[in-house]
Amino acid sequence: MDFGGLGFVIAGLVVGFIVGMTGVGGGSLMTPILLWFGINPAAAVGTDLLYAAITKAGGVFVHQRNRNIDWTVTGWLAAGSVPASLLTLLALTLMPGDQHATNALIKNALGIVLLLTATAILFKKQLFAFASRHAGDGFHFSPARLNGLTVLVGAVLGFMVTLTSIGAGALGTVALFLLYPLMATRRLVGTEIAHAVPLTLVAGLGHAGLGNLDWGVLGYLLLGSLPGIFFGSHLSGRVSDNVLRPFLAIMLMVIGYKLAF
Repeated sequence: MDFGGLGFVIAGLVVGFIVGMTGVGGGSLMTPILLWFGINPAAAVGTDLLYAAITKAGGVFVHQRNRNIDWTVTGWLAAGSVPASLLTLLALTLMPGDQHATNALIKNALGIVLLLTATAILFKKQLFAFASRHAGDGFHFSPARLNGLTVLVGAVLGFMVTLTSIGAGALGTVALFLLYPLMATRRLVGTEIAHAVPLTLVAGLGHAGLGNLDWGVLGYLLLGSLPGIFFGSHLSGRVSDNVLRPFLAIMLMVIGYKLAF
C-alpha cells in the first residue's frame, strides 16, 4: 500500500471512529477530507455517496433487527428524495460549461450545507425540546398534510445529498423530529438511516455514471472506516456529548465558511 492509500485508510478510520462515537459527521467530514487530499469536488461527492450507502447498509440491518425503522415514513421520504436525486443528476449532466464550473457549484453548495449541518448539530437538543414541548398542543398536521410534508422534506434532502453528499444525517433527523415529535429517537434515527441507503445508492451510482467516482479511494476508505466504526461504537457515551457535538459543530462551521466564502 502506498502512502496515499494509507492516508485514505487513516481518513476512513478517523471518520468511522467519530461516526461510531457520535452518530453524525460521516459525509460532513469525509467530503472535506477528500477535498483536502486533492480529490476534485465532483469525485469527492460521488465517492462519499457510495461510501455512505455501503456503510449505512449495515446500520439498516441492525436497526431492522431491533425494529427501529418506520418503513411507511421511509417510503414517503424516498418518494420525494429519489426523484429529486435523479432530477439533480440530470441537471448536472445538462449543466452548461466545463467540469470546472460544476466543481465550483458543488464546492459552494458544500460550504452552505456544512454550515446548516453545523447549526443543526449545535442546536439539536433545543430543537428536539421545542418539538417535544409542542407535540400535544396542536403542533401537528393532518395525515395527508404530514405525508405531503414528508415527501417535501425527502425532496429537499435528495437535492442536497446528491449535490453535496451531506444532509441525510443531522439535517434529516432534525427535520423528521419536527414532523414526528412523538416518534422515539431510536426509531427516528433508524428510519433516517433506512432512507439514506437508497438515496445515497441512487445518487452515488448516478455520479459514477457521470465519471465522478474513484473506486480505489472508495476501497481504502472502507478498509479504514469499518474498524473505526466498531471501536468508536464501543467508546460511545464515554466522552460527554456536550463536549463532542459543539467541537464537531465548530469544526464544520469553519470548514463550511472556507468552502462557501
